[in-house]
Amino acid sequence: MSVISEEGVRGENLFKDINAEDDDWQPTEIESMCMNCHQNGMTRLLLTKIPFFKEVIVSSFNCTNCNWSDTEVQSAGRIQEQGVCYTLKVKTKLDLNREVVKADSATTRIPELDFEIPPFTQKGALSTIEGLLDRAGAEKIAAFVLRLRSLKEVGEEFTLVIEDPSGNSFVENPAAPRRDEALAVTHFKRSFKQDAQLGLRADDDVEEEEEEEEEPAANDLDTMRGEVLAFDTNCPECCAPASTNMKLVQIPHFKEVIIMATNCDACGHRTNEVKSGGATEDLGTRITLRVTGAADMTRDVLKSETCNVAIPELEFELGMGAVCGKFTTLEGLLADVKDLVVAKNPFVCGDSGGSDRVRKLRAFGEQIDRIVAGELEARVVLDDPAGNSYLQNVYAPEPDPEITVERYTRTYEQNEDLGLNDMKTDGYQEEEKKKEEEKD
Repeated sequence: MSVISEEGVRGENLFKDINAEDDDWQPTEIESMCMNCHQNGMTRLLLTKIPFFKEVIVSSFNCTNCNWSDTEVQSAGRIQEQGVCYTLKVKTKLDLNREVVKADSATTRIPELDFEIPPFTQKGALSTIEGLLDRAGAEKIAAFVLRLRSLKEVGEEFTLVIEDPSGNSFVENPAAPRRDEALAVTHFKRSFKQDAQLGLRADDDVEEEEEEEEEPAANDLDTMRGEVLAFDTNCPECCAPASTNMKLVQIPHFKEVIIMATNCDACGHRTNEVKSGGATEDLGTRITLRVTGAADMTRDVLKSETCNVAIPELEFELGMGAVCGKFTTLEGLLADVKDLVVAKNPFVCGDSGGSDRVRKLRAFGEQIDRIVAGELEARVVLDDPAGNSYLQNVYAPEPDPEITVERYTRTYEQNEDLGLNDMKTDGYQEEEKKKEEEKD
């Protein structure tokens, strides 16, 4: 699959910023068939940039024979490394004003109505929650129209789920950079079928992969520990053929993990991801490091996919799944946090970015830079209910005076998040007992 890039032809950019004063910048006109009367009409293509979508293709068709016209906006950006799922609890009418980017590959669900808009049945849109409800009500079954409109009154809470395998959809967090209690964001690996829907795999490849999954895999751990396993994949940046390496690694004073690294020779893109090599621990782990200087930035950090990251001094908390599992340094982890909250936030630029919001997020980024430079003392908290995260103790095997490690019993909700809701742990029993007492 080829991706239109921002690199130009003959040294010029294909995509330009919207500028009404640029008289030389004209759309490309292509004669094409009208889908209404099957006569020839004219399609105009304009490659430009708008907030969040960044590079887009605006196409407009007009037929002089039957006067039929059609306009469409398509994202020309790359497909992200992972899919993304936003689950928002809509509690008040203010939530309806949240800005939303819904890619055409996204699935939109409202569980309370047993309502779903499948992927690739609507064009991509930049809208609000209210706009999505209006659009769904206009295009879907008439029986849902009144119920959808009643949601706009928010007489009772409802849940909005936007699940996008391309990873290009987004739901606004009005409290950024602080955690949004009503919004849950999880990232997931695409299935082979979803890769095929996005054009990242051929249909034949999907059938071969499914056949291989049905065959029993070898379980020779000794061989895996001594070798680097490699398998073919596609680069998440340019979609060119690439190779992913996987190896079992023993982290000193911790446990065994699986490190996966993808390197692309075509564009130089590199990614790394870490999976726990063991089972979920009996207790959750909360690791708190008091950062006292720039030297702390070189500490090794293993952040699992189930780990929450918090910086109390900045009133910041990042939920599990927002950043994939990584084996990096503390500086690398903070750089990922800054990149996710500031650089990749689509509503801090252009018309979508309010001045107060932009100023707040930029100030947050500057505080992260001060922590990295050792100019601001702060605490970094890794809270992992699965107990599979790690922060290097530079005094090992002696205790580290700057690190506090707490082990705790998971709550029933945390067991649900980890897929352990059938486990009758002490935390489960306590939670059930508490619910019974509240009923009495």
